[in-house]
Amino acid sequence: MKKTISFLFLFSMIITANAQKKELTNEQFFKNNFKGIINNMPSGFTWIDDAHFTYSKDGKKWLFDAKKNTEREATDADKMVESKKIPIVFSKGNDLFIKIDNAEIQLTNDSAKEINPTMSPDNNYVAYTKLNDLYTVNIATKKETRITNDGSDVILNGYASWVYMEEILGRASQYRAFWWSPDGKKIAFFRSNDSNVPEFVITDAPGQHGVVDKTRYPKVGDSNPEVKVGMASPNGGEIVWADFNEKNNQYFGLPYWKPDGKTLLVQWMNRLQNELNIFEVNPITGKKTEFLKETQKTWISLDDEGNRISFLQNGKGFIYMSDQTGFEHLYFYDIAGKLINAITTGKYTVTEINFIDEANSVVYFTGRKENSAHKDFYRVNMDGKKLQRLTFGDYNHMAINLSPNAGYFITSYNNVSTPTKMSLVSNEGKVVKDIFDSKGNDFDNTALAKTELIRVMSDDSLYNLPMKITWPVNMIPGKKYPVLISIYGGPNAGTVMDMWTLNGTQQWYAKEGLIQVAMDHRASGHFGKEGVNYMYHNLGYWETKDYSTMVKWLIANGQADPTKICITGFSYGGYMSCYALTYGADVFTHGMAGGSVIDWALYDSHYTERFMGTPANNAAGYKSSSVLTHADKYKGMLQIVHGIADENVHLQNSIQLTSKLQDLKKDFEFMTYSTGRHGWGGNKGAHFQNLKTKFIYKNLLEKPVPKEMLK
Repeated sequence: MKKTISFLFLFSMIITANAQKKELTNEQFFKNNFKGIINNMPSGFTWIDDAHFTYSKDGKKWLFDAKKNTEREATDADKMVESKKIPIVFSKGNDLFIKIDNAEIQLTNDSAKEINPTMSPDNNYVAYTKLNDLYTVNIATKKETRITNDGSDVILNGYASWVYMEEILGRASQYRAFWWSPDGKKIAFFRSNDSNVPEFVITDAPGQHGVVDKTRYPKVGDSNPEVKVGMASPNGGEIVWADFNEKNNQYFGLPYWKPDGKTLLVQWMNRLQNELNIFEVNPITGKKTEFLKETQKTWISLDDEGNRISFLQNGKGFIYMSDQTGFEHLYFYDIAGKLINAITTGKYTVTEINFIDEANSVVYFTGRKENSAHKDFYRVNMDGKKLQRLTFGDYNHMAINLSPNAGYFITSYNNVSTPTKMSLVSNEGKVVKDIFDSKGNDFDNTALAKTELIRVMSDDSLYNLPMKITWPVNMIPGKKYPVLISIYGGPNAGTVMDMWTLNGTQQWYAKEGLIQVAMDHRASGHFGKEGVNYMYHNLGYWETKDYSTMVKWLIANGQADPTKICITGFSYGGYMSCYALTYGADVFTHGMAGGSVIDWALYDSHYTERFMGTPANNAAGYKSSSVLTHADKYKGMLQIVHGIADENVHLQNSIQLTSKLQDLKKDFEFMTYSTGRHGWGGNKGAHFQNLKTKFIYKNLLEKPVPKEMLK
């Protein structure tokens, strides 16, 4: 009885304290205007040299001296940071122009569109593709040179095939598949032959006769593009082809020119994606020699950002990034490809090399070591000794702005309960000055929902799984609250970080009594490649198992209503939502799934086979990972949404699921969006948001939707 009275007294004190704080207004809920609660961050931080930087705040520009720890308003002279006048190339209509000293010069003049114009490092040429051939234009003479001559609908020179863009070179490439040598004297490029790649046809409804869209899209087990690696002079002439057989079942990753431009490093991978060979190719003869080799029992991911190899400027070696030990680490090699030593080791992940101080043999890098939900900044000697954390506190140092020679850095940091701050720090880890705190004067006097990052032990006691929760405002002891779980879920694609967030929708739903959750499973990247390897040949299972463990914790400890557990996501997150409502139907009761993969046999070759192999060598895995296999377990309510013109995850996926549920006489919601690809905006985007809002109010909150919530 005494414990009950004590708890009720404490609870009443919390309610009283919250009641004394300011409530958020509709302006804050629906327009995200948090002025006074959160201050606007300064911007435009630019290092002038290794000790001085400028930045903008309150409409003024300031100059800071890191050595003297002083600042003053910047003068016109301070604002003029010296820089070379680099020509800027741009497109206007279907032609290319270059801007030099504010003068525009037209470089091309024809009806065909030039794609991905890219300046040579010596600023003498622009390379681009046109009608699937590779071209250059000499800036001084305006002479256009056609490098290749066989471009067609199925022969792509310097322009990536769909699966290479999506899965290997990355969407940021915008299909560009050519690369200048550092001296501007050579261009390497991919020539893709899509002749044997199956064509996927998408039909949509606009107009009297509809629209047909065809994509060369290799699904699991299909023929991939046949790729050749070519090297050419920007002035044309004979193309030298690297000594590979394009008929082999293989992939080529992002190539690297050596700093002297004399040889090209080509990443080659077998179709099973468990063997990576980096070959050194002579651009004059095309002859290749093995440079570096890596194998793993599961798979190796090809990098699409050029992070795998970082060359030293002195030409004597490079740093190689690899997760071969189970965690991403750095390795020092000589320029011939011989391992000298590991630079970092241990059960933590290196995420980025920020700077290599060759004079002092020091590497500066970002990693997730102290806490997998935090990024921190470190320095370590090239020989692997004297590892030092340079950032501080129990914070996520989400952005590092390093001075040109790594004498100082500016860190932007926060955590779930601390709004973003900025500090200037020396390369020894000493805080020189606290620059900024975004916490406003009204912050402590405003009733904001509480957000926490907690850890839940996995069922097998191997992993402390991270979960970020925004709790309902003024929770009543003993009352059960509905849960909305937002996930992505894919391999090494975690979304839970210990970081500050504040938005009107989050706060509104907390006021309405919704427990809002983001959660990551063992294969999300928090536990390195070691954890991600669990997903090999077994997509869906471990994610659902770990998610279920965290939901059970919420039910037992977080006042979660077991009859209102909703999971939502898009793409892989859509797959997880569908899988949770079928395979995991004993835990998850509601779901909203957009652009979902339903059966992995329906997705592209490179992504799927990396994790799942093929149906020929993993038939059981494909069966167990398919949502269709578990459709008979479905017993909740699932909202299924898909863009009709989705060229990435085809509408075919959702159609097969809805057909299966119809055959099983199951109830569900289904919505398609004409012209919608893998995501959509405009009024259709607003309609989609309203659709989800209505689902939440109907099934979780069980009350009418306030008109303010509809877009």
